[in-house]
Amino acid sequence: MTILWINLAVVFGSSFLARHFASPRSLQDYKKPNMFLIISSMTTLVLVSGLRSNIGDTYFYKHAYEVSDFSWEYILSQKDIGFGILQMVLKNYVSEDPQILLFITALITNTLIVIVFYNYSRMIELSLYVYITGGLFLVSMNGIRQALAAAIAFTAIKYLIEGKFLGYFLVIVFASLFHQSALILLPIYFLVRFQAWSKATVALLVLSVVIVIGFEQFTAVLFTALEDTQYGHYDTFTEGGANFLRVAVTSVPVIIAYLGREKLKRLFPDSDYIVNMALIGFMFMIISTQNWIFARFSIYFELYQLILLSWIVKVFRERDQKLVYFGIIVCYFAYYYFENVMTLNILYKSDYLFW
Repeated sequence: MTILWINLAVVFGSSFLARHFASPRSLQDYKKPNMFLIISSMTTLVLVSGLRSNIGDTYFYKHAYEVSDFSWEYILSQKDIGFGILQMVLKNYVSEDPQILLFITALITNTLIVIVFYNYSRMIELSLYVYITGGLFLVSMNGIRQALAAAIAFTAIKYLIEGKFLGYFLVIVFASLFHQSALILLPIYFLVRFQAWSKATVALLVLSVVIVIGFEQFTAVLFTALEDTQYGHYDTFTEGGANFLRVAVTSVPVIIAYLGREKLKRLFPDSDYIVNMALIGFMFMIISTQNWIFARFSIYFELYQLILLSWIVKVFRERDQKLVYFGIIVCYFAYYYFENVMTLNILYKSDYLFW
């Protein structure tokens, strides 16, 4: 874990300083973070992720890269052809060393995420801090394909906010070439293009509760529809549900956004879409208490929660903001320690990074 602790310190420290050595951003009441220091944070994330030799499914991705013959026939026989093409290009024209796959996917994933945070987060250091301590950075080193798809889909935020469905559609379809589950974001577009905390919001929450209550009937219908796809085998998934602590952590930004909804709307006029995406992520986490596999869909929405988290500090009174800020730091640090040290006992290994 030593490298991961150093990563957390460097990323947070650099991004914190980036906001304090910032340049004016038009006529708004906050500033654009220092680009050089943000690049430093991004570089640290890429190096730590891209130079690892273990964590989650890393071994299996490396093994598949080594033994597979990435011909067009093989690629077209697979479900996620974009990821197959990426591996074909890397193996045939760059290197047969599987470390190059880990590095390039880490580079693309983390660069895209940091770029979106740079453009939309109010306190970018909080977004990056919780990206790590909330567990999403670790997830990106486990489910490589889906994390890559989520990062690509995350860049569609611009079209989501501007209401440009064609641009949004093209980005999501491209992301789905790396993991087909990204296609769930296409109908989501029409669910989030409304004012936050409206009747539609209540309907989403009620729907999630109904699904939990009638979970067996819901999954029977769902997996019947998916039986001929790459996700059909998930009907036999028996690893239990997500823990309630995870659900509670996911709920915090949404609850605070609701309590401070009027001020948030004044500070961040486009927050409705961010709030709605975060709310849908929370909905998936509620459903995942019955079966952990549904938490995998939440990766597409957790990134929006990180943007939301960077704004909610400002909905509190001026004299309370520092307390809330440090509260977030302390609570997520404790959660990070509990999850990764006490529960998962994460051991980071690398052939290039030593401590």
